[in-house]
Amino acid sequence: MKFLIVGLGNIGGEYNDTRHNIGFDVVDHLAVKYDGQWTSDRLADICSIKFKGRTLILIKPTTYMNLSGRAVLYWQQKEKIKIENTLVVVDDLALDLDCLRLKGSGSPGGHNGLENIQEVLNSNKFPRLRFGIGNDFSKGRQSDFVLGKWREKEVPLVLEKISMSLSVIESFVTQGIGRTMNQWNNKKASLEPKEKSEDKEKNKKEDSQ
Repeated sequence: MKFLIVGLGNIGGEYNDTRHNIGFDVVDHLAVKYDGQWTSDRLADICSIKFKGRTLILIKPTTYMNLSGRAVLYWQQKEKIKIENTLVVVDDLALDLDCLRLKGSGSPGGHNGLENIQEVLNSNKFPRLRFGIGNDFSKGRQSDFVLGKWREKEVPLVLEKISMSLSVIESFVTQGIGRTMNQWNNKKASLEPKEKSEDKEKNKKEDSQ
């Protein structure tokens, strides 16, 4: 089976390590994990990796965010990948920093990259992994926030969530979107030791009984 994993972002060094480029960061980490090598090709940087009998074509569109659909459509057609096997990794203001959400379809929610992909594919029925970036900005500063770099205190949680994102992608390509959503959509990223986090959940359940 073959999958297209699309990390959204903007090209150029000034956009490195910004919230809007988290899609690039996730696929970069995935490539490193499986010893993939990036090459520059038409409309995107591309990397092919293998995982449990699946071929994952990773792309980072080089079209800038608001024209991402051109790259997605081109590589879908070139690699003969179905829309339901195309997963887009995207930043999301509507989710808190500790949240990830996998969805099989949906509206762009004001995101220029998703909006263009939907327009070019003429469909919103493509899976997307929404990486929460929070909305901690003052009125009128949304653009600065989205295009800004992570605060130093946020970085450890961001890295933890990137690791979670790789697990979500691995599950998506092996177990399917339904089981993966059930397993991951209610989990929150945390820097607490696993045992402590589990104790908290246990105490919550006991308090509610």
